[in-house]
Amino acid sequence: MASEQEKGRGRRGTRRKAAPLPGERPWRESDREELLARFSAALEERDGSAAAHVVHELWMRNEPPTNIERMLGILWRAASESVPEWLPMRYVEWLPLVYEVAGQFARCGRGKSNLYLGLLDYEDSAHGPFGVYVGATQYTPAARFDQHKSGIRAAGSVLKRGLEVLTGPVLHLQRVPRAQAAEIEEGLAEALRAEGLLVQGGH
Repeated sequence: MASEQEKGRGRRGTRRKAAPLPGERPWRESDREELLARFSAALEERDGSAAAHVVHELWMRNEPPTNIERMLGILWRAASESVPEWLPMRYVEWLPLVYEVAGQFARCGRGKSNLYLGLLDYEDSAHGPFGVYVGATQYTPAARFDQHKSGIRAAGSVLKRGLEVLTGPVLHLQRVPRAQAAEIEEGLAEALRAEGLLVQGGH
């Protein structure tokens, strides 16, 4: 019979399955009724990650904005401590489009640069209510966004209008070689502009 020490060693040696990325849409094949049932079950278990994937899947299917906003509110109140950082805190109409466009870019090799997107407040603009900033950094996206907001090597658009980091669409574009990151940064910004989004950065 295995000792407690051996059992513990076995547990430590077991590798957890990596959580799916939002772009992978693990519940793509589920119908709406099943998704809503999953959402309720996840809330009961205070499983913010599972509930976030439900919200994301419905979002990608262009669920009515009021429904997404309601579900976001319920989720943040019920399981804020376990909601993944890739789920935005507010409804953004063009988020599915950004996922689609960003998905056309791929990393080749490994490096130290990370692509990031920042949601910008353009409520006062005819092109609003939101814009997006495209950048690349050797910091984590969240850390670089905080630097912008603190005035550290800040882009004026993010300093004045930055709301939050849009982590999800570019999770597959982390740890990119520096030269390639610069190319993707420029190409992604151009592609999003071509789709009619209000884009800053991308230099």
